[in-house]
Amino acid sequence: MIRARSHSSLLASAAFLTAAFQVNAAPQIEQGIQFGDVASGRAIVWSRSSEASRMMVQYSYDASFADPVTVRGPYATPESDFTAKLDLTGLKRDRDVYVKVWFEGLTNAREKSEVVSGKFHSVGRHEDIHFVWGGDTAGQGWGINEAFGGMKIYETMRQEEPQFFIHSGDNIYADGPIPLTANAPESGAPWVNLVTPEVSKVAEELNEFRGRYRYNLMDENLRRFNAEVAGIPQWDDHEVVNNWSDAKSLDNDPRYTEKNVPLLVSRATQAFLEYAPIRPHGAEESERVYRKLSYEDLLEVYVLDMRSYRGPNTDNLQTEESAETAFLGNEQISWLLSQLANSKATWKVIAADMPVGLNVGDGSLWEAIANGNDGRPLGRELEFARLLRGIKKAKVHNVVWLTADVHYTAAHFYHPRSAAFKNFLPFWEFVAGPLNAGSFGPNTKDKTFGIEVDFEKGPSTEGLPANTSPYAGLQFYGAVHINRGNGVMRVDLKDINGDVVYSNKLTPIR
Repeated sequence: MIRARSHSSLLASAAFLTAAFQVNAAPQIEQGIQFGDVASGRAIVWSRSSEASRMMVQYSYDASFADPVTVRGPYATPESDFTAKLDLTGLKRDRDVYVKVWFEGLTNAREKSEVVSGKFHSVGRHEDIHFVWGGDTAGQGWGINEAFGGMKIYETMRQEEPQFFIHSGDNIYADGPIPLTANAPESGAPWVNLVTPEVSKVAEELNEFRGRYRYNLMDENLRRFNAEVAGIPQWDDHEVVNNWSDAKSLDNDPRYTEKNVPLLVSRATQAFLEYAPIRPHGAEESERVYRKLSYEDLLEVYVLDMRSYRGPNTDNLQTEESAETAFLGNEQISWLLSQLANSKATWKVIAADMPVGLNVGDGSLWEAIANGNDGRPLGRELEFARLLRGIKKAKVHNVVWLTADVHYTAAHFYHPRSAAFKNFLPFWEFVAGPLNAGSFGPNTKDKTFGIEVDFEKGPSTEGLPANTSPYAGLQFYGAVHINRGNGVMRVDLKDINGDVVYSNKLTPIR
């Protein structure tokens, strides 16, 4: 027998179903928020919704959100994997900017997501500058190990309260599957990863590339870091596939069913630009990564792209420049020289995704600038010699190179006294990383541009084998402090606990 239900019971059931529908229908924010490319009174605000919706952003210069400004952001749709980013402009400088982000559904009910809060700093002309950098995240199968504390080097960097962070590339390892467990002999304990379907194999489909970024954002340390420190992202090879250029062949790699590297590059590029809080360049080159960020008269950061315009990896011994020896490419070289020559900033930081004088191999070929030959410039070194010659001709001083890629930390001084090629001004290069990935090195050196090693620390200097896990503690980031009063730049190289392993004070040439 079917019993009739009371009116009040029906109302309660209806209310429950309505509430459940609203919860299920409302957008969710699972990847947190990010800020990026903060400079000159503007910043990118990024987030991701769980479904089609519109991004809403509110900001204030007061933690209690007195006099807030609300800005209607873009739509988050399946075409962008529900990511959205808004360029906030006209911001006051020398101020903390407090931000709230939520998404509104695309129905008449306009269901709203929860509000996610964060803050970033708008750098001005009356304060010192403090930022951090590093690269190489979740590589070699060392993913999110919750028993270890997750990607805790990001929490260490957050506690420094830097104004921004340069990620020097390899934000993901699309070509490196992350297993459930990995052997970490240096610790005596297994490394246990969080695993998702998208990271269990090499990335080939667009959703697999996107899934790599979503995986990293599962880490609480990284989400908390992103919500408080504005990022300046660049990319390197592992956002696509190891050591890639358009000439890369995957014919002998059985892990890949999709062998078309340019197609993989297109999918990887789309995913990177969707998930990176990077300011779009413009319609003339919408996928351009290299750019300049200015911090008044104290600092300019030049973010390079050493992947998109390079020729194939070769023996790197050509005697004349050609398409085969291209590394940055003529257009990027011309842009960089012009920007440097016209800069009024005291310090010019070049954020490079690969080091200058370290030998980085690709089997029997060469992956970076150096070629293992200490003599005159050959191959890709020809382009770099042209760049250094142009910097000297324009009398551009106080140029500092920051990079990652090689999975250890180092300080290099390049000087004509030690070089085969002598027509350049001396400069420093500092290397930091990895950030939750395997540790390697140090690498061998190429003397063409007179590299002098002031410091280096990696597995072999500590008597450990290559590819040590984060358990070994050989995870490193760099921190830069620039004093507005005297212009001195202090560069600290730090380990996973924030302990300084090397420090150098650079006095500007006026």
